[in-house]
Amino acid sequence: MYRITNVQTNKERVNLHKFHRKCEILNTLINTNKNLGEIKKMQGRLSAWLVKHGLIHRSLGFDYQGIETLQIKPEDWHSIAVILYVYGYNYLRSQCAYDVAPGGLLASVYHLTRIEYGIDQPEEVCIKVFAPRRNPRIPSVFWVWKSADFQERESYDMLGIFYDNHPRLKRILMPESWIGWPLRKDYIAPNFYEIQDAH
Repeated sequence: MYRITNVQTNKERVNLHKFHRKCEILNTLINTNKNLGEIKKMQGRLSAWLVKHGLIHRSLGFDYQGIETLQIKPEDWHSIAVILYVYGYNYLRSQCAYDVAPGGLLASVYHLTRIEYGIDQPEEVCIKVFAPRRNPRIPSVFWVWKSADFQERESYDMLGIFYDNHPRLKRILMPESWIGWPLRKDYIAPNFYEIQDAH
C-alpha cells in the first residue's frame, strides 16, 4: 500500500489526503484484478466442463490436497451424480456428513475418484450438498455407487439427513429407539443411558 508520512503544512496535508484517496482507489483496483484472477484459478477442470454443459453448481475452490470442491443443490444432485458416473467418476471413495453450524445447514460430502487402468494419480473431486436443518432431504446415490449404502445410513443415523430412495435407510450405529441425532451441534445428550441386552 502506498503511504507518505512526515507532512509539514496544511496544503501538504490536503494534497496528501487526495493522494491517499487515489492510492486507496488504485489498491482497490489492484485487489479486484487479483480477486478476478483467483476466481478463475478456483474453477477446476470439472467445474469448467459442467459450466460448458449448462449444469448448475458452485465452485468452492480446492482443498489442501488440490482436490476440486463443488457445491450441488439437493434437487440437482441425483442427475449430476449420474452424469459424473458416466463422465468417469466410477468410485465413491467416501461419503460423510457434518453440521455446518448450530441451527444452520447440514452438509453431505462425497469424495469421488476416476479409476482408470494404467493411471497412477486418479482424478478426484469433492462434492458438497447442503440441506436445510428443518427438512434435510438429499437424493440417495446408492443406485449410482453401491458403496454409499452404509455411509449414507451412518449420516442419517448421526445427523438425521434423509436420503430419498435409499433401499434400507435405518439406523446403523444407534438403536432404533434412540431419540435425536448425536452429531448435530445442537444435540442435547441425555443424562442417562439405558443399557439394553447387556450381558
